[in-house]
Amino acid sequence: MKILKLKINSFGNLKNKDIELDEGINIVYGKNEAGKSTLLKFITGMFYGLSKNKNGRFISDYDRYTPWKENEFSGKITYKLDDETKYEVFREFKKKNPHIYNEYLEDISSNFNIDKSLGNKFFYDQTKVDEKLFLSTIASMQEEVKLEEKDQNTLIQKISNIASTGEDNVSFQKIMNKLNKKQIEEIGTSRSQDRPINVVKKRMEEIQVKKEEIGHSSTNRNELEEQQRLIEEQIKEEENKLQLLRDVRRLQEEQNFDRQKLKINENVVSEYYKKIEELQENEEGNVKNTNEQQNLMKVKKSKLHILNILGILLCIFVFVSIFIIKNNTLTIINVLLVAIWIVYTIYKNHKSKSKLKKAEQNKVNNGRNKNEIEVLKSSIQNLKKQTEDDKLKLDEQYKTRIEKIRNDYLGIIPIKTIDELLEKTSIQYEINVLQNKISEDKLNLHTTSIDVKNILQEAENLAQLEEEYADLEEQYNEMTKTTELIDLVKEEIEKAYDTMKKEVTPKFTTNLSKTIEAISNGKYKSVQLDEQKGMVVEIDNGNYIQAKNLSVGTIDQLYLSLRIGACREISLEKLPIILDETFAYWDNDRLENIFKFLNKEFSDYQVIILSCTNREDELLNKLKIKHKLINL
Repeated sequence: MKILKLKINSFGNLKNKDIELDEGINIVYGKNEAGKSTLLKFITGMFYGLSKNKNGRFISDYDRYTPWKENEFSGKITYKLDDETKYEVFREFKKKNPHIYNEYLEDISSNFNIDKSLGNKFFYDQTKVDEKLFLSTIASMQEEVKLEEKDQNTLIQKISNIASTGEDNVSFQKIMNKLNKKQIEEIGTSRSQDRPINVVKKRMEEIQVKKEEIGHSSTNRNELEEQQRLIEEQIKEEENKLQLLRDVRRLQEEQNFDRQKLKINENVVSEYYKKIEELQENEEGNVKNTNEQQNLMKVKKSKLHILNILGILLCIFVFVSIFIIKNNTLTIINVLLVAIWIVYTIYKNHKSKSKLKKAEQNKVNNGRNKNEIEVLKSSIQNLKKQTEDDKLKLDEQYKTRIEKIRNDYLGIIPIKTIDELLEKTSIQYEINVLQNKISEDKLNLHTTSIDVKNILQEAENLAQLEEEYADLEEQYNEMTKTTELIDLVKEEIEKAYDTMKKEVTPKFTTNLSKTIEAISNGKYKSVQLDEQKGMVVEIDNGNYIQAKNLSVGTIDQLYLSLRIGACREISLEKLPIILDETFAYWDNDRLENIFKFLNKEFSDYQVIILSCTNREDELLNKLKIKHKLINL
C-alpha cells in the first residue's frame, strides 16, 4: 500500500495543504510546531476518524484538532493497495462516516462494514489493521520517543510485549496478574475470605440454616394454632358464662330491690298498726278522762255555784258593814277580803272553764282519732292488697326473666349449669374467680398469638429468604461462571502465549536479531526473551546482557527494529512505515545504518519520515539513497 496524495482543507494548525508522496522514502521537513505530528494524526484520522472520547486525557483528539476559526474541518487522502487499486477518501471530521471512491470516482462507501460507534471500517476491511495496531507498529509517534528517553524500562517492556504478545502495550504477565487480581478482588476463590463469592456463599449457608429453623417452627405452627383455637373457644365459653353470671346477679339485685320495696310496704303496714294501737289507747284514755272530768265538773260546778252565792252574800255583808260600822281598818280588811274572794272566784271559774274546754277538746280529738284509725285501717287494707298484687306480679316477672335467661343461653351454656347458677344466692365470688380466669386465658392467648404471629412472620420472611437465596444463588452461579470464564481465558491466554513463544516469538526475535545486527554493524548479534531476566542481548564478545543495561539509544534501536519487523507480519498489505521525530536521539552512525537497512530490506515499502532537522536529508543524499523532500 502506498499513500499518493494528501489534501488538507483544515485540520488543527494545517490549512490548505496539498502533499504528494513518492512510493519510496519521503522526508517531511518542518520546524517545531509546524504541524508534523498533526500531519501524522491527519493520516490516522482519515483512515479511522477522530474520537470525541478523552480516554483519560485532558482533551479529546476531535477537540484538539478542530480548527478554531474555520468552519471547514475536512480533507482527502489518495492511496493505492498492493494490487494497484486506487481509492480516494473524503472525510468531514464532524461527521462519523467518510465518502470512499474507487478509481472511477464511484462512491463505494456502502461496500464496507459500518460500526455504530466507529463508523465506516473501510481501512480495516482492506488491511485487517485497526487503529490501535496501526499506531503501535507502522506509525511511531513523537510522544513515544520522549517516553523512551525518560524511562528505558518502559521501552524494554514494550519490546518484550510485542515479541511475546504481538502488542507493545499488552504484557502477558500483567494480563495474568490483572486477571488474577480481578478474580480475587471482584469474585474470590474457595481459599479466599471476605471476598464477594465468599460473602455470598456464607450468606447462602446462613439463609439455609434459617430456612431449616423456620421449617421446624412451621411444624409447631399447627399445634400452636390448635392451642390458640382451644383457648379462644374456652374464653368464649367463659365470657358467656360470665355474662350469664352478670345477668343472674342483675336479676337477683333487681329481685332484692323489689323485695325491699315490698318490705317497705310491710313496714308501713306495721307502722300503721302501731299508730292505730296508739290512737286507740289515746281514745280510751281521752274517753275515760272526759267522763271523769265531766263528773268532776258537775261537782265543781255545784260547788262553784254555792261559792258564788256565798261570795255574793259576803259582798252584801261587807257593803252593809261599811255603812253600819264606821271603822276604816275593818272596812279595808273587808274590802281586801272581798277582793281576794272575787279574784279567787274568777280564777276558779276560769279554771273550770278551761277544764271544761279541754274536756270538750278531748271529745273532739276522740272523734278525729276514730277517723284517722279508719283511714289507717283502709290504708292497711290497700297496702296489703297492693303488696300481694306486687308480689304476684314480681313473681311472674321473675319467672319470665329466668325463662328468658334460659332461652338466651340455651345451646351456649348447659341448662344444668344455668339452673345451678340461678339457684345460687351469691355469685359475686364466682364472677371474680371467672374474671381472673378469663384474664389469665387472654394473657395465654396473647402469648400464643404472638408465637403464631412470629411463625407467620417467619413464613413471610421465608419467602423473602427464598427470594434472597435465589438472588444469591444466581450471583454465586454468575460469579462461578465468571470464575470459570476467567480460568478459561487464562488457559486460552496461556495457550496463545505458549503458541506465541513457540511459533511467533522465535520469528520476531530472529527478525529483530537480524535487524539489530544490521543497524549496529554487528555489535549486537542476537536478541532473546528470558522469562526470568526478560529481554537479553548477545554482544560482540558472545556474552549475554539484560536489555535494561543497554543505553537508551540502543534500546531505541531495538524498539524501532521490532516495530519495523512487525510491519511484515501485521497485514498482507505492505503498509507505509511512518516515523515522527524517531531519530532525535540517534547518532549519525546509527542513523546511516538504519537508512541502509531500510533501503535494502524494505525497498518495496513506503517510508514517511517527519523531522525538524536536515540531518536525514543530508545523510540520504550522502548515501545516495533516492528520496523525496517535502517542506511543510
